[in-house]
Amino acid sequence: MTKFIVPIDFSETSKNAARYAAHLSTLVPDTHLILYNVFDTLEYGSDSSPLGTDEEEDAGRKKIMELALQSVQIELSTITGAKISCVAEENNRFLDTLEKYVLANNVQLIVMGITGSTRLGQIFMGSNTLNIVKRGIVPVIIVPPDAHSKSAKNVMLLTDFEDIENTISLESVKAVLNLFRPSVHIVNVDHEHYVELTDEYKKERAKLEGMLSEYKPDFYFIRMFDFVDAINQFVSDRQIDLIMTFPRKNSFLKNLFKTTNTSKLAYHSHVPIAAITA
Repeated sequence: MTKFIVPIDFSETSKNAARYAAHLSTLVPDTHLILYNVFDTLEYGSDSSPLGTDEEEDAGRKKIMELALQSVQIELSTITGAKISCVAEENNRFLDTLEKYVLANNVQLIVMGITGSTRLGQIFMGSNTLNIVKRGIVPVIIVPPDAHSKSAKNVMLLTDFEDIENTISLESVKAVLNLFRPSVHIVNVDHEHYVELTDEYKKERAKLEGMLSEYKPDFYFIRMFDFVDAINQFVSDRQIDLIMTFPRKNSFLKNLFKTTNTSKLAYHSHVPIAAITA
């Protein structure tokens, strides 16, 4: 069974990510979709008693979250016939709690929105999405606010062709591609190469071509100064459903999604972005 988990904070962004996950589940036989919420642990006083509540009220908070998740479940059941579960956990450490659940339950894919709203004193999306990618637990599909894709049959694999063997987790890439069996378009956008491509570029491209030969990928080199415009134009021209990227663990937040270009791509893309950290 293939398990997708969708963290839900009940913002429209997180529910949009859940809808996308539901559409993906229709492409993969025997899928289990998990709607997941982490709500704040209560604060305790000096006498170790909960502040402003009791055990019955605490249980009631969990029930409220479960009922709210079930309302999302009902909506998703109109999209997919896959199994859908609702899980609500009480903890103040969202990232640690999510990671523990993913590893303990053999989840293959996390699907998250990139922005979100505050609920019961929490902010789930935004930086948490980027931080869960940084941890590199499993592949994460980031669903931008305006993304309305319903498929993953046409995938754009975005790479800079630098140190392919150490920056691309071949096992994780194949795991995602094997789920959807898409047409694969490998794209490099670069404004530094002019008339001829460098020997190093050609060498790295040959490596990647060999690594992914079973998927018969098409290769594209785009020379354009505006990275985001180049990507968005390619997505439009080739009807791309999903962009696959390979952030580097040590520099992900500093050098990738906090740069102007990639922030625009993450927040304003009309298709989801699968981030796979080596």
